[in-house]
Order: sequence, then C-alpha cells, then structure tokens
Amino acid sequence: MGMKHYIIDGNNLIGKIKPLRALQNKNGQASREKLAGMVDRYFYGKKVRVTLNFDGFRDLAINTSKLKIYYSEKRTADELIKNQIEMENNPRLITLISSDHNLVEFAKVCRCEVISSEDFARDLTEKNVDEEEERKKSIGDEEIKRLFGL
Repeated sequence: MGMKHYIIDGNNLIGKIKPLRALQNKNGQASREKLAGMVDRYFYGKKVRVTLNFDGFRDLAINTSKLKIYYSEKRTADELIKNQIEMENNPRLITLISSDHNLVEFAKVCRCEVISSEDFARDLTEKNVDEEEERKKSIGDEEIKRLFGL
C-alpha cells in the first residue's frame, strides 16, 4: 500500500487566501513562503507526501519539513502537475488541491481525489488560527505561573 500524496496547485491556492493574495501582489516570494509554512504545519505529523507547485522560477529556497516544492520554470504549473499525476504508480493515492477547471478534469479522469482550493484554504486557515490560539494560551499559563511565582 503506497502513501497518500497531496499535489497542491500553489498559485491557485494563494489566490483563494485573501491575505496571501494581497501579499502576492507586493511580494511573490513572501506569499509562497507563507503558504509553504501554513501547508507544512497543516500536514505536520501526518504520514503523507505533499508536493507544492508554483509557476515560474525558484527564488530563494523555502525550508519546510514536510513538503517538496517544485517550480514550473519554462512550463506552466498545470503541465508540471499533470506530469506528476502521470508519473504516479497509483493515481488513486493522489489528492489534487486546485480549482483550476482543466486540472480538476484531468485529475478526475486519472481517478485522483480532488479538493477545491476554496475548501482546502478554509481548512488551512482554520487550522493555523487554532494553532495560534493554542500557542497564545500556553504562553498565558506560563506567564501566570511566572507572575505569581507558581
């Protein structure tokens, strides 16, 4: 049994997350880094492969623990993603995350699972907000203990 493989259409996903979309207009590299960090945290501790794909050329390396990041270079990210789907031994283990109509149709024909970028963006931002809240709570507890010498 192979491992589940998530293939993510990075630019398509950035377009569905408002703060990242705004950031992308100012600084494409920063929006890619931020997305990579969110996706990395989302899949942390899960036994899956995750491939994050972006259009264009690699700028600075983005360090993540879980993701493989690919750039389409002279091709389109769509071609890159289709190629990844075709290379997979068992396409049923693939979940494509994209709302690109052409890619979604291709993935379905190949029997991949598909999650729309909108749905995944919702999960991604909720999970990241929850983790931020948890972190704030734990800092709060430590702070209280310190203040009261507990």
